[in-house]
Amino acid sequence: MTTSPSPTNDALLATLTRIAEALERQSPKALPPTDFDAADAFIWNAAEHRLQPVPKVNRVALPLLKGVDRARDTLLANTERFAHGLPANNTLLWGARGMGKSSLVKACHAEVNGRLDTRPPLKLVEIHREDIETLPELMGLLRDAPYRFITFCDDLSFDGNDASYKSLKAVLDGGIEGRPDNVLFYATSNRRHLLSRDMIENERSTAINPGEAVEEKVSLSDRFGLWIGFHNCSQDDYLKMISGYAEHFRLPIDAEELRAQAIEWSMTRGARSGRVAWQFIQDLAGRLGVALGQT
Repeated sequence: MTTSPSPTNDALLATLTRIAEALERQSPKALPPTDFDAADAFIWNAAEHRLQPVPKVNRVALPLLKGVDRARDTLLANTERFAHGLPANNTLLWGARGMGKSSLVKACHAEVNGRLDTRPPLKLVEIHREDIETLPELMGLLRDAPYRFITFCDDLSFDGNDASYKSLKAVLDGGIEGRPDNVLFYATSNRRHLLSRDMIENERSTAINPGEAVEEKVSLSDRFGLWIGFHNCSQDDYLKMISGYAEHFRLPIDAEELRAQAIEWSMTRGARSGRVAWQFIQDLAGRLGVALGQT
């Protein structure tokens, strides 16, 4: 003879069921393994602990980057050596805004992949500035992958009491494991030492030993074996960028008229840079009814 559950047992069972469901919701779901063949570029999603493939990278072709010849040659050579399994350096691209620092990283990645014949393609992984604390976790994910990776952080800098720079420091040079052999780190920044002047001065004024406190933070940039500086654009370089774009996209405009309009555009913006040049070309192409398409 069977007995039906008592109201007390029903209530207990319902409570246990709710607890089990709550625990299941809180437990991290097992993520599928990363398909590194899905694309040659990825974005690190720190919240979900996974890499998102980027089928189509927003980039400019390397020949269109004018006025940065030395920077181009240096970064391209470093990237190519790494892609072929040779020693290469973590790189900090620093300096003037709008001069093509991040564009150069993406362009060199594409250029090197175009030159690789029998080797697997080089992968580009972007990590956002606010996720820099999870960089060691990303390194762990990439360490055993059968590819070589350029890990890239755009507009990297640190302010106030931000201590996440220590995670970057450990990956670049310290820690027991160090940086994986198949990973290189590239960063762009407007600051040579990645820290604001106020942050450095605050350390100097409040520390027991000001020199040591400042040295600890400034030394972060020393972890990059290669520094590539970008300086303000001269008018000649600016006009070279303009004419290079106009020729590439076959814009139907007289050379003298192009020059005059480009100079006027830079004067209204109060600046000359690769970004300003590209914005002018977009405006000009729109007025001329020319679709820019892919570079």
